Amino acid sequence: MKRILIDSSKCAGCKNCSIACMQARRPDGSVYDIDLTSPQHESRNTILINAQKQCKPLFCRHCSNPACVKSCMSGAMVKSPETGHVGYDPEKCAECFMCVMNCPFGVLKPDRATGTYVVKCDFCADHNSEPQCVKNCPTGAIRVEEVEQ
Repeated sequence: MKRILIDSSKCAGCKNCSIACMQARRPDGSVYDIDLTSPQHESRNTILINAQKQCKPLFCRHCSNPACVKSCMSGAMVKSPETGHVGYDPEKCAECFMCVMNCPFGVLKPDRATGTYVVKCDFCADHNSEPQCVKNCPTGAIRVEEVEQ
C-alpha cells in the first residue's frame, strides 16, 4: 500500500505542498492567482511551526486502522481495500464531525467556507501521478513509499 511519509527534519516550512494541494483542486487558473485567504481554496495539509521554529507537517496518514472510519456513523469515511487509502464521500456525510474529533493526528477539519463537509486528503485521486504535495516539495521531506499493511 502506498503512503505519504514525512521527514520533518527536511521540511523548510515553505508550504509548497499546501499551495500544490490547493491548486490540485482548482479546475482552472494557475498557482500564481490562488487567493490564499479565500476559504474556497483550502489545503488538505498544513505545516505548523512550533516555538523552537521547527516545522511540523500535518498530513493524513491513511492509517492502517483509521479512527475516522471507525467513528463515522454514516459511512462517509471508507478505507479502500485495494489502495488502503481513506476516502470521504460528502454526499453520505451526516456533518457530525466525529471523524474530525477522533483523528489522532488532528488532520481532518470542517471546511472553512460552509462548515458542512470534511476537508481531507484524497491522495490526489483525480491525478494520474503522485500526489501534488509530494511532487512539489523542493526538499524531499514528503515522499510516497510502499509500506506493508
